[in-house]
Amino acid sequence: MPESRKSFLQLFWDFILSLFGRKKPTVPAQPQPPVDLPDDLNEPAQVTASKVLVIVYDPVMDPASGKKLSEQMGWGRTEDLATGFMADIVQYSHGMARYQVVERIDVNEFPAKVDGFRYTPQTFMDVLRNVSAPYMPQEVDYYAILDQFDILNRVARNEIDEVWVFGFPHAGFYESIMVGPGAFWCNAPALKNTDASERRFVIMGFSYERGVGEMLESFGHRVESTMVKTFELLRGDENLWQRFIRYDLVAPGKAAIGSIHFAPNSVRDYDWNNPSTVQSECYDWLLNFPDFKGDIRNVTANEWGNGDIRAHHQWWLNHIPYVAGRQNGIHNNWWQYIINPQNVKV
Repeated sequence: MPESRKSFLQLFWDFILSLFGRKKPTVPAQPQPPVDLPDDLNEPAQVTASKVLVIVYDPVMDPASGKKLSEQMGWGRTEDLATGFMADIVQYSHGMARYQVVERIDVNEFPAKVDGFRYTPQTFMDVLRNVSAPYMPQEVDYYAILDQFDILNRVARNEIDEVWVFGFPHAGFYESIMVGPGAFWCNAPALKNTDASERRFVIMGFSYERGVGEMLESFGHRVESTMVKTFELLRGDENLWQRFIRYDLVAPGKAAIGSIHFAPNSVRDYDWNNPSTVQSECYDWLLNFPDFKGDIRNVTANEWGNGDIRAHHQWWLNHIPYVAGRQNGIHNNWWQYIINPQNVKV
């Protein structure tokens, strides 16, 4: 059955089977750089797949027992976090986005900072116990990681499309950062001098101290950065991204979905449990985009999980457009840009 004809349940089942090696996902060929295209109301929405390299920094803290940092601290299992995150992405993208982990590399060391410093088990535990302050500068040396794992060449050879790095508090990773020719702000400054990859790609920074909700938050900021860039040349009503992120505090009576930090009725960052009622066009986005019907409804935090971080972010992602067609040169399926930044015109 053609991809465009598959139901969401079929797409989701394909994804689950792929996790257990029972079905090898079909990964579409990498698209060419975007060009100016005429509007097309019938252009099918394309499923976007991404091959992921996972790097896990989980150093052994006790050589005698072999106990790793995550075990010693009772933090999450990386495989559980990755599985939950991938399941959420495929479900709340309505099957339009798929991740496939092609390799996992476990690293028994603390990553180097930009000046070469590395924590040891003792110096790191001193920081966690507030015996000493976190090391400064705190930023990790991304170039050392790119070199160590030959990442730029692997992207150029289409072996991988994205990198997820799992670390821990004070590891120094951005939530996301973009790499490669034409890389742009992705909740962090673009990593320069990385054109050898031949394609733009994202390095996500996750922490196994946190949960899937926090992973979705990091991803949500990536979404925001990507869509700001995608719509940056459009003004007024044509900039649908600016309409999507409206919330009542800044646009009274005209709330839509809000941002990853602000729900439609939020009055401050992370105010996802606000009990107040506001009018929002969120159902119009979910049910009618791009042919809005003026479906305005009263909504409260009951819609997005009453303060639960993962539930709010699932709700938010669920409203991102995923349908067929193209207007003002931009696909109505925004997941094609979010998962593959090479599709964003720069």
